[in-house]
Amino acid sequence: MNLKKYRHLEKGEFIVTGADTAAGGTNFCCAQFISKTKIDVPWVYHTGKLATEMTNDLHPTLEEIYDTTGIKPEIAYERNNGGLFEMERLATLNRAGKYKLFLMPNSGRVEAAEAVKYGYDTNTATRPKMLSDLKEAIDKRVLTIYDKPTIEEMFAFVVVKTSSSWKAQAEENAHDDRIMALAIAWQLYQICRPEIYQNSQIRKIYNELLNEEPA
Repeated sequence: MNLKKYRHLEKGEFIVTGADTAAGGTNFCCAQFISKTKIDVPWVYHTGKLATEMTNDLHPTLEEIYDTTGIKPEIAYERNNGGLFEMERLATLNRAGKYKLFLMPNSGRVEAAEAVKYGYDTNTATRPKMLSDLKEAIDKRVLTIYDKPTIEEMFAFVVVKTSSSWKAQAEENAHDDRIMALAIAWQLYQICRPEIYQNSQIRKIYNELLNEEPA
């Protein structure tokens, strides 16, 4: 499996995962795993396989994360290129309930069942914010990245003029799957919180991390 582990995960870590899907051809599938606890990217998955095969690989990986950390990781696929279908397939594979599937708000209200959907939309409304937020995190050295191919991909990411606007994308003959997966993961980093109800010690750690009063 094309999974690079740059360090061991620890008990109590909360991992969020963004996945960029490929529909074939010269595109690649990528998943970036961010630790909300340590603010780094300890694991990176990258493959030339189709999205269906990536799901087969990521399912046991997500279960492994839960078995190691004791905290359910949360994942979002890009909804394009078959991502929505693969998120729904992940939901059927998740029989043991060891990970969470991200529900993206449709109207800014995650609580409303009718206003949510699996995965993360990358469109003209969300894409600029995703990339801007990630750029700010990197410029301010908030997020630690160990994966050299991800860093190299950033140097090949440029702003180009389209017929109607400017767009950030990979330069010619380069790829942006690692960046898009990381941008999705960084959005989850900002939005998601761990399920910690069963462990008071972990709950205390996260309350302190988030500067909140213990429940």
